[in-house]
Parts: sequence; C-alpha cells; structure tokens
Amino acid sequence: MKKKCLVLRHVAFEDLGVFAEGLASRGFELDVRQAGVDALTSADWHQADLAVVLGGPIGVYETGRYPWLGQQISHLGERLAAGGATLGVCLGAQLIAAALGARVYPGRAKEIGWAPVTLTPAGLAGPLRALDGAPVLHWHGDTFDLPEGATLLASTAITPHQAFEVDGHVLGLQFHPEVDPRQVEAWLIGHTGELAHEGIDLGTLRADTARFGAAAAQAGRTLMSAWLDRTFPTGR
Repeated sequence: MKKKCLVLRHVAFEDLGVFAEGLASRGFELDVRQAGVDALTSADWHQADLAVVLGGPIGVYETGRYPWLGQQISHLGERLAAGGATLGVCLGAQLIAAALGARVYPGRAKEIGWAPVTLTPAGLAGPLRALDGAPVLHWHGDTFDLPEGATLLASTAITPHQAFEVDGHVLGLQFHPEVDPRQVEAWLIGHTGELAHEGIDLGTLRADTARFGAAAAQAGRTLMSAWLDRTFPTGR
C-alpha cells in the first residue's frame, strides 16, 4: 500500500521542488492542498503518513488577516502531539514552532539570497550534513524561538534558529533546500513587491542561482532522501 503525503502549499511556486523526487522514489502518494482554499479536517492531518508544510509570504501571527491560520496551527498541533512525521519549510517551520508553543515574530532583518548555514554537531550528525559548506537559498523575514524539547540543527548570524528537529520525526527548515534552481524565476516574479521594497538586485540573485543552484539542489535531494530513510525505514 502506498504511503500518503499531505502537502500544504501556500503559494503555487513555493512547491516541493527537488524534495518531490525522494517522495516519489519511496512510493508516496501526494495529496496537495492549497492553504486557505482547500478544506482540511483533523482526519486529513491524522491519516497522512507524512505531512509537508511549505513556505509562503505571510506571518504565522497574522491570524486577524488570515483567520484560517489558527485552525491550521491547531490541526498541526494535534498531529505533532500524536507523533506524526512532519516536515516544515520556511513558513512551514514557523507553523510547526507555533504549534509546539514557541513564539514566532519578525526577525532582526530580512534574509534573502544564497548563503551557507552553520550546522550544529547534531546537524552534522544527521541528514543536514549534506548541506555542510553548501550555500542554500534564504527567503524570510520572520523567525521563531526554539520549541521546547527541540534540537537545534543550523544557524546563521542573522537567524540563530535556522533548523530544528523533534524526536527524529519532525523537521523544521527556515531556509529553502527544496528549491529547484530552474524555477527561481517564478520566485522573482511572485515576490516582486518584496524584492523591490528590500532593494534586492535581481541580477545578483540570478547570478548566484547559476553559481550555487545545482550543488544546492543535489544537497537538498540528499538531505530529503536521508531524512526519509531515517524516518521511514524499510518495512514501515
């Protein structure tokens, strides 16, 4: 029987990217839902073997503007409490942190562009070791406190909490190792307002994508495969 992966997407271009390959090779059936549009019940969250919560340009704390966020966090909290395997990227990592009771808030500065993360000893000992020394794509303005019981895996100078895990089956990634460099132009279109507001040079982003994208994508594939192998060992 195929394993089911619930994928919660907030904007169309921030998709599974290179992570999709690892899921497909391990026989996962994808159930992609659009946040704020597609209804999701507690049963949907509970019955999935894996839940992947992707990124987006809104804040976890903007529940007044996006009322469905509260229910999303509540359902995610129920899944985490039940021990369900869960992966969050960027906004997804922030939602996991919030569901675990941690504070999510604007960071010291926006972090947009290609740069490496510094791995902790725990990060180097696990699936994130594939990222050691490899620049990854950062695209966020918010950050979070480390949830109680979580293990810190990666940091940057601007954002000390870049990745964490809980009990080996929950992984939060503030940065974007899933990104397919061939699709970055869609990000430049979709986030045009933010890029203009922050004065980000598109030429530099394109050049850095050409320079670092292929190696980062391979590192992202390796990370995902290693995490899936650890979280869903053969026979599970």
